[in-house]
Amino acid sequence: MSVARIVPGPALGRAAAPPSKSYTHRFLVAAHLSGRPCRVVEPLLSDDTLRTARAIGALGSRVRRDRRGWTVAPAATGRRSRRRRIDCGESGTTLRLLTALASLDGAPTSLVGRGRLDRRPIVPLTDALAELGASVALPGNGRSLPLRLRGPIHGGATRLRVDESSQFTSALLFALPTVRPDSTIATVGAPVSEPYVRASLAVLRRSGVRVAAGRAGYRVPGGQRYRAPVVPVPGDASSAAYLWAAAAVSGGDVTVDGIDPSWPQADLAVLELLERYGSEVERRGRRIAVRGARRRPFRVTLTQAPDLYPLAGVLAALAPGPSQLLGAAQVAAKESDRKVETARLARALGAKVDARPGGLVIHGTDRPRALRAGGFSDHRLVMSAAVAALAGPGASEIADAGAVGKSFPGFFEVLAGLGPEVRLR
Repeated sequence: MSVARIVPGPALGRAAAPPSKSYTHRFLVAAHLSGRPCRVVEPLLSDDTLRTARAIGALGSRVRRDRRGWTVAPAATGRRSRRRRIDCGESGTTLRLLTALASLDGAPTSLVGRGRLDRRPIVPLTDALAELGASVALPGNGRSLPLRLRGPIHGGATRLRVDESSQFTSALLFALPTVRPDSTIATVGAPVSEPYVRASLAVLRRSGVRVAAGRAGYRVPGGQRYRAPVVPVPGDASSAAYLWAAAAVSGGDVTVDGIDPSWPQADLAVLELLERYGSEVERRGRRIAVRGARRRPFRVTLTQAPDLYPLAGVLAALAPGPSQLLGAAQVAAKESDRKVETARLARALGAKVDARPGGLVIHGTDRPRALRAGGFSDHRLVMSAAVAALAGPGASEIADAGAVGKSFPGFFEVLAGLGPEVRLR
């Protein structure tokens, strides 16, 4: 188990945003569905995205990696496996997207994973696929894994609950354009994480695929062909959020390059939050700078940007006075129960936390403690703890540092490049 030792100090300088994890997954799916050789240019190479690359390989694509990315090509005739096993690791995106892709043909498929993946919701998606002709079995006594299914699905009308995960919608939107007849998706419940669906729709548009979105759901013309976009994967606002927050809590000044505003990203919401927090934010095209100033308490609803929950908890813990983190009930079913773990991290920093059914009230402190925190195996908790360490009274030690490989493999190296002393052991 690796440990990061971080000495407090200001984060200063410029960094390039790593490629987006969300868009890397989606570009790989579009490339697989195109049925012709194409490129995924400058992708993120992380634990989760590598799972998706291997998974589309299990479905028949040939995936080859070089210095600039992946080449994805259809398998030679007769080489498709009759039975398939897909290991999704801890990637919820891989699980949901590949469940829909695996239902497009008649090969029996089993999907497995590790960590808390078997507790993450899947039934709304499998119910919708069953309505469209798939045979689905969840023999794990109510858990999402192992999942066994067999297609092929056909187009048609289906209902989909959207109040637990946006990935159910994205999975259907990628799969249904390739089948006949036309399909309609009637959405049920209050949608969560909607910017991620907008990201999927952006990739579909760039792939030449038509989907009509309405207030009650989606209409998907069938029998379409993908023309996968050959563009660099955009920079990741989710990863950049930690670098901007590092400036905010440390009184620093950090510029992140490579955030293309034409691609929807949920975690760009962090910039508005940081402005309310008291930081100065300057947007110049694909370059966004944050300068830390005073740290003010705030009230934020995170239902549409749930990945910011632990980071918002750290910001609140370091702002004297009461802050409120509201909504985002879906964070309880992530790689950890992020509501519980965010409260634990805030308390470790010296904040007082009142956990309520609707969220957390965090009474922050201007005299935070150094961290001696272990057990944060969730990548977003680990990176949030590292940001908090910059404002501490002395060096902090953060265990499970290797967890960042799930989404931002070079996180600690980039953070060290901004000035703070960071040592891994």
